Amino acid sequence: MSQKFQKNRIFGLYPKGLIPPIIEIMEPIKILTEEEIRAIYHQGEDAIVALIQSMNQSMILLAARIQVLEDKISKNSNNSSKPPSSDGLNKPAPKSGRKRHGRKSGGQPGHEGHTLKAVLNPDNITVHPVNECQHCHKSLRKVKVDRYEKRQVFDIPSVQIKVTEHRVEVKHCVDCGKESKGEFPQDVTQPVQYGAEVKSQVTYLNQYQMIPLERVVETVKDFYGHHLAEGTIVEICQEAAEQVATVNAAVKKHLTKFEKVVHFDETGLRINIKLHWLHVACTPLLTYYEVHGERGQKAINKIDILPGFHGTAIHDGLKSYFAYDEAQHGLCNEHHRREFEFIGERYPQDWVPKLADLLQEIKKAVALAKMTQPCLSEKQLSDFNCRYDELVEQGLMANPSPKELETDKKKRGRKKQSPPKNLLDRLYDHKSAVLAFMNDFNVPYDNNQAERDIRMMKVKQKVSGCFRSDRGAKAFCQIRSYISTTRKNGQNVLSTLRLAFTGNPFLPAFVSPLLA
Repeated sequence: MSQKFQKNRIFGLYPKGLIPPIIEIMEPIKILTEEEIRAIYHQGEDAIVALIQSMNQSMILLAARIQVLEDKISKNSNNSSKPPSSDGLNKPAPKSGRKRHGRKSGGQPGHEGHTLKAVLNPDNITVHPVNECQHCHKSLRKVKVDRYEKRQVFDIPSVQIKVTEHRVEVKHCVDCGKESKGEFPQDVTQPVQYGAEVKSQVTYLNQYQMIPLERVVETVKDFYGHHLAEGTIVEICQEAAEQVATVNAAVKKHLTKFEKVVHFDETGLRINIKLHWLHVACTPLLTYYEVHGERGQKAINKIDILPGFHGTAIHDGLKSYFAYDEAQHGLCNEHHRREFEFIGERYPQDWVPKLADLLQEIKKAVALAKMTQPCLSEKQLSDFNCRYDELVEQGLMANPSPKELETDKKKRGRKKQSPPKNLLDRLYDHKSAVLAFMNDFNVPYDNNQAERDIRMMKVKQKVSGCFRSDRGAKAFCQIRSYISTTRKNGQNVLSTLRLAFTGNPFLPAFVSPLLA
């Protein structure tokens, strides 16, 4: 037990295991002068008791406020959902939940190495002759070669922009005298334009590698000796977004109607300084992004995936998700692990490490059972459920609901609770969602899939700060949805962008295309 908790128990500010409610507003504390204290003393016993009671109440309020402030500064990326970028210069020492395996770092015995190997048929062969003897300097120009020693160099040839002029014939009919023209290729629509290769590479650099516009201009000039305007890059990316829109629409429909498990998450981003929200719905093979000005049900309804979804939605417990009763729900237990770590540091109680260890035990049991059987045995399920219920009940007894104060009667909304009580309420009310991975092997233990898919959006903001317009943000979501889906299906990003610019974007074979 920490020294702070021992002090609180000694002074009787609150009983063991009960954390005072969070107090946001309190009256300024008046510091009494010596004369005022003596005056109260002379008023008698009742006046002194009233003074001490008032001081006790102030100490309780101060202790609660200190607890809240210490909780805030104690949170970091290891024990909460805060991103690593918020840790600042005082980054916590990295902690890994993995146990040491005892092996040395690097390739293990039996690992197949990968190195640069010579090819049988090189593209070019350059022979370096021996013209004279290195010892006596006699000419060897006419001497037959005994053998060759070979060395191969892998390199990229210099590349320049190639301009192809398309000409169509124009002829007049000798009989009717009317003019006839040939037809330009379908993708040649302007008097002067860039081809699919330039467009795909520019989109790759700006949207996939997230290189800012100015540096894309520099890159193209350094690589190819050609100046490309920033506005042209923006228009190329807009064209890419339009070309892949039908693919993303088909992916969205497939996620809504046919997938059994879909991951959902959201993160803040700024468009023209204003806060917006990027929403993602994804599986190991599909990704769909959309940006909206709000985070909750209004945005979810507008995106229109979860409202028509009947499978299991994996998310981090945002209240808006639970409004959709047609879907089953699975909560991210990696979020719970971080919360257990924080509560174990700030509110040490016996049930916290036990419940955290129980979830890890269930996770291992599920992983082991997946190899040989479709589900856990009835005995295992009963045992895990009973232990889970006992530990949650133990936690609820140690963290009862806070008592209502006179000042709280004037406030509206839900009463503030301590972090352990908030977590316990979620574990109790949504037990089926917490243990969804135990009851259905198709459901994952965490929501890492969505967090991985959303991570690159945060990198984009670090690189560029924010989007300058809704149009640019929406184009980015369209292109990144397409790129993420193609990568998950083992496709080359440049090749699939090239297909998009030629009017034939990649669509996974198991996804039905939308009929025009």
